[in-house]
Amino acid sequence: MSPKYQNLVEDLVSNDYLQSPELIGAFKFIKRRDFVMAGMEQEAHYNAPLLIGYGQTISQPATVAFMLELLKPRLGDKVLDIGSGSGWVTALLAKVVGLRGQVIAVERIPELLDFTKKNVSKYNFDNVEFVSGDGSKGLTTYEPYDKIIVSAAAEDIPENILYQLKVGGRLVIPVGREAQSIILVIRKSEKDFSYQEFPGFRFVSLIND
Repeated sequence: MSPKYQNLVEDLVSNDYLQSPELIGAFKFIKRRDFVMAGMEQEAHYNAPLLIGYGQTISQPATVAFMLELLKPRLGDKVLDIGSGSGWVTALLAKVVGLRGQVIAVERIPELLDFTKKNVSKYNFDNVEFVSGDGSKGLTTYEPYDKIIVSAAAEDIPENILYQLKVGGRLVIPVGREAQSIILVIRKSEKDFSYQEFPGFRFVSLIND
């Protein structure tokens, strides 16, 4: 780990964006520079979003850390990663859930799915499935999921996604047009969900095909 990236991770810890040992370990092991566009490796340690093409970004590290701490991925979890983009979140999740777990990465832009695959392949994970398609309504193929994370902002929380969670499962999703919030949803029972809102974020939009 380069000194600059080490400083980034230490800053995320000291500012309480990263708290759990599992996620701290994943951030140290999975290097952000492996998930940026060629020529931008020296910017990977910045706590800022970076362009990855096609109008998409690799999210700000503090935002990724905040969302993953809300998600609480654990060893053995099955996680749906909607809008995999660069593959950085996919790889972080794959590291945390381990060989007993599974990460399903969905990306609607074929070129970015290729980018995801190329980047994640640097770590030789055997627990990641890649799916090309519209993830705005989730993915029924592998449901139910322990955790679902969405990396683009929806106007409203898609109901289909809610019911793809296991009871006790967690969904983290940005919602809103102009003033966006990150929403944590926990499925309490077959029909009941709890919601917690965290305002003050900016994301690209979740697109329906």
